[in-house]
Amino acid sequence: MSKKLLLKNAHVEGIGKFEVYRQHEGYQAAEKALKMSPEEILEEVKTSGLRGRGGAGFPTGLKWSFLAKPEGVPRHLVVNADESEPGTFKDRYLMEVLPHLLIEGMIISSYCLGSNTSFIYIRGEYAWIPDILEEAIAEARAAGFLGKNILGSGFDLDIYVQRGAGAYICGEETALLESLEGKRGNPRLKPPFPAVKGLWERPTVVNNVESIAAVVPIIGISGAEYAKIGMGKSTGTKLISACGNINKPGVYEIDMTMTVEDFIFSEEYCGGIPNHKAFKACIPGGSSVPILPANLMLKTSKGEPRYMNYESLSEGGFATGTMMGSGGFIVLDEDQCVVEHTMTLARFYNHESCGQCTPCREGTGWMYKILRKIENGEGSLRDIDLLWDIQRRVEGNTICPLGDAAAWPVASAIRHFRDEFEWHVKNRELCRKQNYGLGKYADPITVN
Repeated sequence: MSKKLLLKNAHVEGIGKFEVYRQHEGYQAAEKALKMSPEEILEEVKTSGLRGRGGAGFPTGLKWSFLAKPEGVPRHLVVNADESEPGTFKDRYLMEVLPHLLIEGMIISSYCLGSNTSFIYIRGEYAWIPDILEEAIAEARAAGFLGKNILGSGFDLDIYVQRGAGAYICGEETALLESLEGKRGNPRLKPPFPAVKGLWERPTVVNNVESIAAVVPIIGISGAEYAKIGMGKSTGTKLISACGNINKPGVYEIDMTMTVEDFIFSEEYCGGIPNHKAFKACIPGGSSVPILPANLMLKTSKGEPRYMNYESLSEGGFATGTMMGSGGFIVLDEDQCVVEHTMTLARFYNHESCGQCTPCREGTGWMYKILRKIENGEGSLRDIDLLWDIQRRVEGNTICPLGDAAAWPVASAIRHFRDEFEWHVKNRELCRKQNYGLGKYADPITVN
């Protein structure tokens, strides 16, 4: 059974209220941190090996160490709660069930970074959660954990919740900062990076909800103890949003020593695939990461078990590997159509592109149109090659990673399931008649 650090009290009735949270070791880590120096906290976070839980997996302590500290200039912590990646909903669960865990993490992190004014930028579609957060903030303030001179430490902190307007692009940290400043959410050119010139051109750290929440157990048990959990550079626990063709969708906390096979088929977690159908493919890190067929998802190209961690999932590069990403774990069974799913994702990225970069603005729409053409039985083999060429020209040629996020699913779908694309081309009349492609199709067609 996985060791739980973040969700250990999630089952406790009323844990979202200050009194109940306090009774279950709540705010003890904050009390401990406020007796430490900011440098000592930073060292604990570095020692823990915590990697950003929003997708990129960049070492959190290293990111914090980049924060510029010019004399007389305010610094800010901004929590990225704009969780808009299809297949990802772990941060929603954290904020909904354990709001005080996030607030406690923000107190510790803000103290370490020297931020006296911190923000939570939350996805607009999470319409009910800001009220939960605002109530928890008010409770923490009434108990003396926010406001002036917290617990007599001399540290002041105010936390504000900002609702987004429903734009996926604002999950990118610089677009988020633009939106927080009241501007259109377009990504910024870098450098300068937010650590030097972020919110209102002040030094700013932007971290994901889970990343900040993880700071609480790091201070509570120490960075060294946290680093003992997990495998290699994948330390600590990780929240996984599991969905798709599984018996038990939900949010799970794992310690990253677990194999993908155990995660999917064990009763403690996903509980296997409904109706005993075959496992076809998986998108393990949210819609923006490469899809892998079952054989590569369960084992690496070297024949070793694939583990639920950053290094194992990416082993082999995009040719045979994928990414941990944001932990949006989507399972597809034998009846699912990869072409249809890829088309759906392409439509999403086309809709969410801010339009600032030509390759993304034009390329995402072009990819969607071609995928829709193939899916509806109107495509040709040349369209598959054209689709491959377009994604290659989008990847790496945009200001922010949305272009990559749109290209990678298309590239991996063609790389691993080209026979399914060709099936759609060879069976045009069936696709037109039924207006959808079949996931479980006849023997793969070999094209010379």
